[in-house]
Amino acid sequence: MNTGSIVSQSKAILNEVISWRRELHRIPELGFELFKTSAFIQERLNELEIPYRVIAETGLVALIEGGKPGPTLAFRADMDALPIKEDTGLPFASDNGNMHACGHDAHAAMLLGAAKILNSNRSNLKGKVKLIFQPGEEGYGGAQRMIEEGCLDDPEVEAIYGLHVGQIFPEVGLGQVGICPGTILAAATAFSVIVKGKSTHGALPHLGVDSIITAAEIITSLQKIVSREIDPLGTAVLTIGKIAGGEAINIVTPRVEFSGDFRTITEETRGYITDRVKEICTSVAIANRAEAEVEILGGYPPTVNHPALVKKVESVAGTILGNENVVSILKPNMGTEDMSLYLEKVPGAFFMLGTGNPEPGLNYPHHNSRFDLDESALWIGPALFTGLAVDYPGND
Repeated sequence: MNTGSIVSQSKAILNEVISWRRELHRIPELGFELFKTSAFIQERLNELEIPYRVIAETGLVALIEGGKPGPTLAFRADMDALPIKEDTGLPFASDNGNMHACGHDAHAAMLLGAAKILNSNRSNLKGKVKLIFQPGEEGYGGAQRMIEEGCLDDPEVEAIYGLHVGQIFPEVGLGQVGICPGTILAAATAFSVIVKGKSTHGALPHLGVDSIITAAEIITSLQKIVSREIDPLGTAVLTIGKIAGGEAINIVTPRVEFSGDFRTITEETRGYITDRVKEICTSVAIANRAEAEVEILGGYPPTVNHPALVKKVESVAGTILGNENVVSILKPNMGTEDMSLYLEKVPGAFFMLGTGNPEPGLNYPHHNSRFDLDESALWIGPALFTGLAVDYPGND
């Protein structure tokens, strides 16, 4: 297939991709419990007569075999939603209390679009294309489950690509592609802390150990890691997003729980902050005659793009969209993605597709109850995936 054919075939199925996206948008599900979502995608794959297998409870790995021998390339789309009540007013809005507020409905729909085009042209394709439909991206470790259950094996994947819609990088406008070599998104590490003191009446503080004051001192001290211990030219952020404790206004409470996460660009900084969180929580608690239990809950590593495959994306996107619509991202975003786990296993590239449009009000951020996207750009995902499959070594 040449570029003209890829573009025309992708634009020809735009309305179908939009329809799929809207159907998925109506039925947002969380974590690994994507039973309706997975069933919908299975129905489409069955219609296309593309074989697949179910792993990680509701994840899917489909395989398109080209008519000629060659490498195996993979494309990944996440499918899960968020526990956010939708406030878009769309005619296809969700009413089940969850919402596709991060664009995963569009990711899955566009990968189905690519599946349709590639499958109809498979006789001219060299090698194989895996289509990975992943559950549990939003903090559930979905990529790890998919990898552990063999999504990159049998046949072994040589390279992998993925994309994300929206306005994660404001410089990537509607219909544009943004990418960079190396780190594009940060690592995230979650943690939780339980501070244990001793209860007493507020009139007799000397008979107790105040867990609230201790927790406050710990939280303040944790902020000093970024402001006073990390190189100012480096990048890190630490957030305490949840805290609970106390029963009455005049009682010294014996227990406070708080949790948060920290974001880093390098694994070295990630390891350093991990150690310091443990040390500070423990030491400050001891200094206040209290006790702190610290649990590092894990998270995702940095999303690191392979330079050679970034050049492939830039080349294909430039051919399809024009070089003026390929944006070089100059610095990483502190958001995180479990696409990073695939990129630790095989070379690959993760890129951004701009779908925000301020004129009709489609510029709300991700994880917002009014998040939406400009559907006119949804032909681009199938076109790029198809172009990358055709352009991959062996298909030149």
